[in-house]
Amino acid sequence: MERNAAGQRRRFLLGHLLRSVLSVALLTGLYYVAPLEGGFGINTVLTLVLGLLIFGLLTAWQIAAVSRAQFPRMRALEALATGVPLFLVLFSATYYLLAAQDPTSFSEPLTRTDALYFTITTFATVGFGDIVPTSEGSRVLVTFQMVADLILIGVIAKALVGAIKIGMHRRSSVPPEPGDRP
Repeated sequence: MERNAAGQRRRFLLGHLLRSVLSVALLTGLYYVAPLEGGFGINTVLTLVLGLLIFGLLTAWQIAAVSRAQFPRMRALEALATGVPLFLVLFSATYYLLAAQDPTSFSEPLTRTDALYFTITTFATVGFGDIVPTSEGSRVLVTFQMVADLILIGVIAKALVGAIKIGMHRRSSVPPEPGDRP
């Protein structure tokens, strides 16, 4: 009986891991095949705002799901594996479009990979300096991303940790199923 429960738990955790990897791969793949033509303009800004709104709604839904999950920690990791790549891809696409519209916006022309690289170095707060925003508009956009990064890292991480605690408390207050241990 214990052996079957351990196997079931392993399959469940493997499912979370597989969904996380697939989410990252799907979002990255979509970024590379998305039709990003037409330059930077009001539609790009509106799309970024709409994307960030969707990101916010997805994050709120994910936090609620974490608090109800059978394995809250794994569900939180899955939430991050969906949310963070979506957040990064939104900014990468915006930088790519801005650089295509105005090649002087950054210190060098940006391919999709360059834009993703720049977004991740900004997100990770390492900013290697090989690609830098050079126009006022690109600096405003990068500043906005840095503020959003801090919100993502601070507020959303705190909310996820809180949801994990709620889920773990809920889980410990319910009589455990046979083999239902962390």
